[in-house]
Amino acid sequence: MLTNSFELLQTPYAWALYFFCAMLIGVSKTGIQNIGTFTIPFFAFLFGAKESTGIVLILLCLADLLAIIYYRKEFLWSEVKGMMPYAILGLLIGLFIGDWINDQTFKIIMGVCILSSVLLMIWGQQKSKNELTGNDYTKKKWYSPVFGLLVGFSTMIGNAAGPALTIFLLTKKLNKVTLVATGAWFIMILNFSKIPLQAFVWKNLSWEGIILNIIAIPFILLGGYIGIKLVKIIPEKEFRIVILALVLLSAIMLIVG
Repeated sequence: MLTNSFELLQTPYAWALYFFCAMLIGVSKTGIQNIGTFTIPFFAFLFGAKESTGIVLILLCLADLLAIIYYRKEFLWSEVKGMMPYAILGLLIGLFIGDWINDQTFKIIMGVCILSSVLLMIWGQQKSKNELTGNDYTKKKWYSPVFGLLVGFSTMIGNAAGPALTIFLLTKKLNKVTLVATGAWFIMILNFSKIPLQAFVWKNLSWEGIILNIIAIPFILLGGYIGIKLVKIIPEKEFRIVILALVLLSAIMLIVG
């Protein structure tokens, strides 16, 4: 079993890329949300688009646990409870669709989900610039359902819920720490909900992948430490352009790759 785990990555370059992505996921979970989205096309390249969602899921769950332990007192359930039923529905829609499409189409849908999230993020930023506060569009009846469906669908299709969830939380005008904590708890609930679905419906969870994820724990911890430091010292605005650029690049890589 251990030999098979090592066979999932057959070159030093593949191992280096895998560990680098594990570190970025740690950074994303504890600090700079959305940077983890940049890992999606790399994981698809290493393991295949659909297979990667199973392997990476356990990696994400380990990083989620790190984040919620550190931010255990900052979670605001009131800001996301309206989204959760729709996120679960979006997750189930993604489960059904993903069971009937091939790997290339899977990658395209992952890319489209990411691009849709970026467009929503840009739209939200423009709304903020026009001084349309949370008392306006964020209170509309369609607001939480739309974001919930997109978050749930994109997390099932490609573990790519970060951009949509981030813009939803940004429009709630949370401070940095509360935003990171609330996002981490919300995604953790969805990720752990996906484990039985991917194990018994898609059947893309394996002991080989789990062992591979355990090997990456030191890199998740390193990324988590870096993320915690960054969120303390660097203003969010300084990261927004870079993060959006990375997310857009990841989507393009998936669609044209």
